[in-house]
Amino acid sequence: MKWLDLFPEPLKTILINMPLQLLETLEEVRIREERPLEINTNGEHYFVTQHSKPSKIQSEAYKPSRQDTHRFLDLISNHSLYTMEEELRKGFITIPGGHRIGLAGRTVLKNGRVEHLRDISGFNVRIAKEVNGAADRLLPHLVDHRTSRIKHTLIVSPPQQGKTTLLRDLARQISHGNEKRQSYKVGIVDERSEIAGSYKGVPTFDVGPRTDVMDACPKAEGMMMLIRSMSPEVLIVDEIGRDEDAEAIKEALNAGISVIASAHGRDMADLSKRPFIKDLIQEEMFQLYVMIDRSGKKVTYKMADSKHRAIQQQGITSVGGSYA
Repeated sequence: MKWLDLFPEPLKTILINMPLQLLETLEEVRIREERPLEINTNGEHYFVTQHSKPSKIQSEAYKPSRQDTHRFLDLISNHSLYTMEEELRKGFITIPGGHRIGLAGRTVLKNGRVEHLRDISGFNVRIAKEVNGAADRLLPHLVDHRTSRIKHTLIVSPPQQGKTTLLRDLARQISHGNEKRQSYKVGIVDERSEIAGSYKGVPTFDVGPRTDVMDACPKAEGMMMLIRSMSPEVLIVDEIGRDEDAEAIKEALNAGISVIASAHGRDMADLSKRPFIKDLIQEEMFQLYVMIDRSGKKVTYKMADSKHRAIQQQGITSVGGSYA
């Protein structure tokens, strides 16, 4: 658990001495200056005491000091906060291993837009996890056996339901192939460096032997760059939602490239309220919609076709470790 090295003392000692079962399923660590230390796992939240015990009582929790938060910020920025202006503008930092750290503080505006973030006092550490096999039950439904191609697919769920973990394993399996399924050239546009967890351009997660990653690149621009330069057969992209994302997806589909994307939402009704995704839905750009329904360790995939008709769900319930 190398991510524990991110934390300064005493936070590191508090976290590392938590019950092992809780530590292994950890999804988020929330640090708020002078407020209770919080963790999230399997859909549950707990406060953590100075003696590493999970508690539902906030008054029992350890409260990180200003010194704790300043030292933490220094560590995650590699002692060079001024070199991370772009990350601060976006409100998060991605570190080696694909772990993402959300930031909260006082914004500095320029011409009405966020220019910088300062007085940072809140952190949300999202622990990235590699779950080989996360896509086992779903992948057979993504293969069009008539054309031997991967279906254009949109994966839908609220935050923290497992979209990124699922995309990571889909990339790995599609790229590898097996005795029953051919392998494909895969391109990943990893704007937040979460899917592949690249460090200095090299993925730290197994995303497959035939996979190329465009790291820390805006989604729309990255998709077009991969199409022009790497000739992928399958494009994978996380959390679409802007006009330019929709246009790039249309370009990819029209170029004969399969697209697997994800978006925030609970169901088709939620998606239809988002203007640019609504256009993709109305034009029936996606052949398959997958809604993630998660309850604790049980993950169920509900599917719909291009016309939003429900597809038989038999055999696509996955029970396993927590997905991040």
